[in-house]
Amino acid sequence: MDYGMIGKIKKAKEYAQQLDRIEMSSFSVTFQGTNNSHEVSYDNGQWQCDCDFFQTRGHCSHTMALEKVLVGLLPD
Repeated sequence: MDYGMIGKIKKAKEYAQQLDRIEMSSFSVTFQGTNNSHEVSYDNGQWQCDCDFFQTRGHCSHTMALEKVLVGLLPD
């Protein structure tokens, strides 16, 4: 491994500990639910999920779980 890569690995570790440097604005994931897989996305503060519960309530277990996992990365 060259010295350049060693420096980048060190910097990556520092960045990973400084979550305030990261602002997530959009992403999409496939969430493996208990019964089915669901497509979940986040775009500019708005969640979307293809499960039936989300369609009627605007929140679901899939989006709430991701909110917990991504604490500190999503804007308040």
